[in-house]
Amino acid sequence: MEIHNEWKRNLLKNRPDLTVEQLDRTSELMDQGLPDACVTGYEDLIEGLMLPDIDDRHVLAAAIRCNASVIVTFNQRDFPGEALGPFGIEAQHPDEFVDNLFNLDPAAVIAAAQRQRKQLKMPPMNVSSYLDLLLRQGLVQSSKALTEYRAIL
Repeated sequence: MEIHNEWKRNLLKNRPDLTVEQLDRTSELMDQGLPDACVTGYEDLIEGLMLPDIDDRHVLAAAIRCNASVIVTFNQRDFPGEALGPFGIEAQHPDEFVDNLFNLDPAAVIAAAQRQRKQLKMPPMNVSSYLDLLLRQGLVQSSKALTEYRAIL
């Protein structure tokens, strides 16, 4: 719940065109689609954790509680290896994470990209615009890998 509140709060700062209701609906759909992704019972771990930004400790605590091996974040600076390593966790940039997934199961990543692009309806997004959007968001390797499959995206 705390992580949902955090991303919604940050998104609303950057996207004044969105409403709390829209983001609440999105987080509800996320919870329905991935019910095992909701982590609870991590709060007691927070106090004993050390990170450069103490406000990020809940993320590490949730990762520890659910036995995650990766925290996917654009903000790798606040999740240094020396703090995560003892827990068997590493921080990965989203581009690195998708690239790793692509190496494991390219068909699944391509199918996910197809679904995502088709769901972007305001405005509808052609393949070139979609790949450009990934690139602008810092997903350089992901965009490059998917470019080879543009005919089926």
